[in-house]
Amino acid sequence: MRIRPYTPADLAAVIRLWNASAEAGEVVYRPLDAAYYAEKFEGNQSYDPAYALVAEADGHVAGFIHGIAQTVFLPKETPGNTPGYVTALFVEPASRRKGVGGALLKALEEKFLQNGKHAVAVSSGNPINLDWRVPGTPGHDHNNAPGVDMDCPGFSFFQRHGYEEKHRAAAMYLDLSEYQWDPKVTEIQERLAGQGIYTGPYDASLDYDYDGMCDRIPSEYWRSAIAAEIAAWKTGKPCTDTRFLPNGKVPPGPREMLVATHEGKIVGFTGPVDLQGSGRGFFTGICTDPLYERRGIATVLFNMLMRAFVEEGAVFSTLFTGDSGHAQKLYQRTGFRVVRRFAGMRKEL
Repeated sequence: MRIRPYTPADLAAVIRLWNASAEAGEVVYRPLDAAYYAEKFEGNQSYDPAYALVAEADGHVAGFIHGIAQTVFLPKETPGNTPGYVTALFVEPASRRKGVGGALLKALEEKFLQNGKHAVAVSSGNPINLDWRVPGTPGHDHNNAPGVDMDCPGFSFFQRHGYEEKHRAAAMYLDLSEYQWDPKVTEIQERLAGQGIYTGPYDASLDYDYDGMCDRIPSEYWRSAIAAEIAAWKTGKPCTDTRFLPNGKVPPGPREMLVATHEGKIVGFTGPVDLQGSGRGFFTGICTDPLYERRGIATVLFNMLMRAFVEEGAVFSTLFTGDSGHAQKLYQRTGFRVVRRFAGMRKEL
């Protein structure tokens, strides 16, 4: 067996490895084909072929690993303080438990170390978002797997190779045909209005402050997401930042953003409202200014988002949240259920 760089001639073998694992139920990733590989892997702006490797045994490809290092950064991120990422790792059944997967992982880690990385992660920070399908549904999907599926063999594999679980995310799912607006949400919305807190679509021309909220959360991701949507409305052009788009697909125009505002400030945010081609109601996330928590802002905004999805024709919605806590309870009250758990994992080099 030898570890060598991936070449385009290996693609058919990689597709075979990937899809055999998906068909066997070992992973929940959507099936791979040449077009998807070109779009997701080679089309990513951070793509570097040096981080794609195969294990060759007896003249055929027995394993494949893909990694990536960011070249586009949020504020305060640098090449030196961000890890290398493992995107995917597959080994054919006949070559398992023979050190093939471990050898591929070690070779990728060495590549990262040579290029100045001090850690390797399998997490949501990966610039490549792999689509996966919700088990027990007619192909309903989510556009990102933020780490290792805890029900797949990869979880114990990474543990054995020194990767530590840093956080855990619950994947939640809602069939939107089952969604119903709770009259209590209207009561909360009216109470907030009595406090001077508006909830609804945001008018970008208001130029309300949102830095205070993002500072207190704190989140550069939310700051960038809100800025991208506001810029889209002001220019009349769609958001083109792939970090905030379903499958990197640019929408036809600016997207509606739902907010809570108070005295010239954005104090809560969700959306933007977007309809993925699969019928999924897509949104970047939801957040509330810590100074305004426990007032029901998130409850109102999230229900408004689900209602907007239904009006747009969405069939279902999926999201990730912490494995416990207040947010998960909010989503459960809206009808969501946990369908999978993913672990963000990391190894220091």
